[in-house]
Amino acid sequence: MPAARTDLRSITLILAGLAMLGPFSINAYLPSFHEMSTVLHTDQVALQQTISVYFAAFAFMSLWHGAISDSLGRRKVVLAGLALYALASLGCALATRVEQLWVLRALQGCSAGAGIVIGRAVVRDLHDGPLARRMMSQVVMLYGLAPAVAPLIGGALQVAFGWRSVFLFLGLLAAALFAAVALRLPETLPPSARQPFNARALAAGYGELLRHRAFMVWACAYALMFGAFFVYVLSAPVFLMRHLGLGESDFIWLFGPATVGLIGGSALASRSAVRWSGNKTLARGFAVMAAANLYNLAVCLAAPEGAAWYVAYVFVFNLGMSLAVPTLTMRALDCVPARRGMGSSVQIFVQTGFNALIAAVLAPLAWGSLLSLAIAGAGLSLCAGLATMLAGRLTYPAGV
Repeated sequence: MPAARTDLRSITLILAGLAMLGPFSINAYLPSFHEMSTVLHTDQVALQQTISVYFAAFAFMSLWHGAISDSLGRRKVVLAGLALYALASLGCALATRVEQLWVLRALQGCSAGAGIVIGRAVVRDLHDGPLARRMMSQVVMLYGLAPAVAPLIGGALQVAFGWRSVFLFLGLLAAALFAAVALRLPETLPPSARQPFNARALAAGYGELLRHRAFMVWACAYALMFGAFFVYVLSAPVFLMRHLGLGESDFIWLFGPATVGLIGGSALASRSAVRWSGNKTLARGFAVMAAANLYNLAVCLAAPEGAAWYVAYVFVFNLGMSLAVPTLTMRALDCVPARRGMGSSVQIFVQTGFNALIAAVLAPLAWGSLLSLAIAGAGLSLCAGLATMLAGRLTYPAGV
């Protein structure tokens, strides 16, 4: 096997591992909440805040990781983030009060996003066109395992060793990724392509991106598309337990089909990257999502018995969504070739901010019935499709 091919495979695995750190940070310690509340003499509400502060810190720092990497280089920022994450994880394992966990989880949130933000820029640094879409789809495919695998690993550690072992595992995972980045991930941004690191240059860069209509519409299209699925994730307890009559241990009914769909669509995107153009890939991805939404609306109107009728939508929708993800991501970054790191930061910040809006407003409004959830998902998908069409016209006004 040629060395270059081996290196690209190892880089893909490293980038996927960096992206998986986020879902592991959220899902791995959920099975430990009961013991943590007992040991730390606190309640579920206070422990839930350890998730909230993580998300807040993640969202804030996601706006900066890429911009800093545009100035200092990709490797340095990723390594610094992993080192801070490992230390914060060790601190979580040693915590004796929930207030300490709040601070340490905020530090985890500040550092966990460096890998996924900068990873997108690394893909675009290395490749363009079909090869970039293929590499990105492979990263997404491996990343898709994390939400399903993380609670299983966390639960096994909880049963065998207790809640502190989960955070020790997260620290060891970060340390292993640190070693992999140090040994196998090359610097993909040469000094000649770096941006000045000062307040004026950063302000100018953010101003340029926020005024770039095509880039912002691509970013909003991605956020809307992901939001159509995320509204079900945020509504999972109501969707599964109240509407479908499932139990507390039956969340696999949602996350199982979602994971399989995500992996399947990413695999298809990887295989078709060279054969299909970006436009054809997007058209087929949105066609699959449209079919899923029409099926979901029909099922909710017919109201058949059995949970399988309703969760099949999640599988099909995620299949189409993950087919479209690499192209949407790369086309946005193609709009800002001199500031890919900052572009990746803004992409993820827009997505995270929109997820927060869904959590605060849309999900509570939509989860009243299965039909209202289906309408919310279909509406967000439709808006994503329209935004994608508009972004394409802004990017390629001559129809290129």
